Amino acid sequence: MKKILTCTDGSIYAQSVYDHSAWASKQTGASVHVLHMLNPHRERAEFSSFTGNLGPNAGEDLLLEMVELEETKNRLAREEGKLILKGAKEYLKSVGVDAPTAEQQHGALVETVTEIERDYDLVVIGKRGKAADFAKGHLGSNLERVIRGTKKPVLVTARQFEPIERCLIAYDGGPSVEKAISFLQQEPLLKGVKLFLVRAGTIDSKAEWYLGEAADKLRAAGYEVESETVPGSPEKAIAETVERHQINLLIMGAYGHSRIRQLFVGSTTTTMVRTCKIPVIMFT
Repeated sequence: MKKILTCTDGSIYAQSVYDHSAWASKQTGASVHVLHMLNPHRERAEFSSFTGNLGPNAGEDLLLEMVELEETKNRLAREEGKLILKGAKEYLKSVGVDAPTAEQQHGALVETVTEIERDYDLVVIGKRGKAADFAKGHLGSNLERVIRGTKKPVLVTARQFEPIERCLIAYDGGPSVEKAISFLQQEPLLKGVKLFLVRAGTIDSKAEWYLGEAADKLRAAGYEVESETVPGSPEKAIAETVERHQINLLIMGAYGHSRIRQLFVGSTTTTMVRTCKIPVIMFT
């Protein structure tokens, strides 16, 4: 790994995003680049944008006042973003990240990440942002779009960072989780972390063989690995195993064998990310 893309909006998940990025940087030696997005199409307010909203009899003075107010909001948003990025860089340096960089862009997060992801090896983002409904436990809309849109692994942070010593890999034999296995064989992100390779439900001898083969690949790469099958639905089995083994990190594929990438993230994945209190790395 060479570069980590850290996405921030200054929400209550921001420090956790920075802490997880710092952890990944220390594990791999990768640099950290912080990205803050401003709302699209708000670089300058136009007179014409308000005429339809205020009606044909609105006075020109009122329209000009509305334009000035909108431009003030945009300027304040830019200044807030600069302060967020300054704070992010200072914090990352304080926890040992060497020379973090940062930038502010106009536009939508998912389109920007999709455009620049080729230059990065890992995307780090909080489970929820400023606009998420915390009371209902909804995921941030940007998070779901980024997962659907990117080809790089996405580290979804928990509310707070905890030392990562035990990782569960939810193995279903699908192409997404096989991508995760290959990534761990090649990258040092989880070196020194104990791995638990778990397959949920009742499986046949062929599936058992694939589970054992995946475990052998990881052992050959230098990991300490325990593999097991756990009865029950994936959501329940994974949640119980996380609790039983005091897991600090969950790895899973965003899609199983039958994925419809353009429409939705796999239901098991969405449920686990929404309800899980530990960070999750997802592979698409």
